[in-house]
Amino acid sequence: MSSPIVPEMTLSALLQASPSVGDVLLASVPGLAALRHPVLCDAVARTSTIEQVARLGGVNVDELVAKLRTAAGVGAVAMTGSNAAGGAPRWLAPERVRHEIDGGAMLEAGVHPIGKVRELTAGLAPGDMVRLITPFRPEPLLAAMRNAGFDVFSSEVGAGRHETYIRRPE
Repeated sequence: MSSPIVPEMTLSALLQASPSVGDVLLASVPGLAALRHPVLCDAVARTSTIEQVARLGGVNVDELVAKLRTAAGVGAVAMTGSNAAGGAPRWLAPERVRHEIDGGAMLEAGVHPIGKVRELTAGLAPGDMVRLITPFRPEPLLAAMRNAGFDVFSSEVGAGRHETYIRRPE
């Protein structure tokens, strides 16, 4: 498996990279039985991350990721982007943050931060980052930036405070 199994990975990417983990996923997360239907599987898998289905199924995301890694035959050592504990990726270097956006303040003002994120990331040099602070994990923004080719990492750093790092790959 070439892609690391991380909470932010979509089910589609997971199943494409390691089809053998499908049964483990279905057995581990209550309510995913609907994924046995091909049309539903395609729709859900393209838009849902491992973390999202774990949260919705009431499953500990770290335990689910560990099960999936075991089923895929990879361990924490194969996680080149993250430390062994599944924490921040190695590329996360605070000194490389070039812009910080207070997404909570923007949302309170009725402005979605994705426009500002796209504007600022367009001018980043390779390895440089934008840090976005929000009161929740910005799933659609994470997916949009990942689809645009950026590295992303988001974590809850306090009650109602998420930090999201968006990095132009080197």
